Amino acid sequence: MRMELRQLRYFVAVATEMNFRRAAERLHIAQPALSQQISKFEKELRTPLFIRTTRRVELTDAGRVLLAQGQRVLAEADHALSAVGHAAHGEIGLLRVGFVSSAALGIVPSTVLALQRSWPDLHLELTESTTESQLESISEGRLDVGIVREVDRAAGLTVRPLLRERLVVAVHESHRLAERHAVSLADLADERLLTFPRHQVSRLYDHIAALCHRAGFRLEAAQEAVQFPTLLGLVAANTGVTIVPDCLRALRLPALRYVELTDPDAASTISVICRPDRQETPPVRNFLDTATELFG
Repeated sequence: MRMELRQLRYFVAVATEMNFRRAAERLHIAQPALSQQISKFEKELRTPLFIRTTRRVELTDAGRVLLAQGQRVLAEADHALSAVGHAAHGEIGLLRVGFVSSAALGIVPSTVLALQRSWPDLHLELTESTTESQLESISEGRLDVGIVREVDRAAGLTVRPLLRERLVVAVHESHRLAERHAVSLADLADERLLTFPRHQVSRLYDHIAALCHRAGFRLEAAQEAVQFPTLLGLVAANTGVTIVPDCLRALRLPALRYVELTDPDAASTISVICRPDRQETPPVRNFLDTATELFG
């Protein structure tokens, strides 16, 4: 015994309308064709579903059982079809996103909120990670998309520049530069510079080191800190100054001041990366398009 969804839809339409003519109109088919399909269905089930008289149509006991079960089956089938459509458009599913810690202060929350509003059933798995770690994880398929710094190109990966963010200097409020609106990198030549470890944030470190070299001095760390809040906390304790991306202004500490840099190249590039074979999958495409619309 076999049952097709089409047959079940015909039966449910007649059973809820209790009228073959109205059911046929609802289904957009001819009434004789609908009657034939119902009769065929009853023969296949080897039991009558309707009691037909000249004046009305009634359900048999078997028909009442099938109506209750059939409506549930059709609802689940419709839900499955809808889910497939949503998945095809990237509206549901899992998206594994990596991001550098500084992106958590602006890019990540804005992008995630926009995605949640547009695709509430899309599950995001967020992982804070260094740029180098993300490059490896995406290449090996452990992440779907990553937000990284100072990546112009990467072998085997698609790189989409997202934002060019200015670099700023963080100083203590008593520092000689604290009241300045802007300074040049050359003004920092004799300062105690606090930095993050090169082995953990190598690309941004090397970028800032190159900027310092062009400004006429060598970047030598007086002290290192792994996390940006720790680094800024040390500046707030008046132990030195540091160069950080502009988004770090969101971290406001007592006695801490941010001063702009006038050097044209004093900026950091943030990019989104993914594997070429993943960039047209709906979840990744939606993430790329959303982030680009917000920040590109």
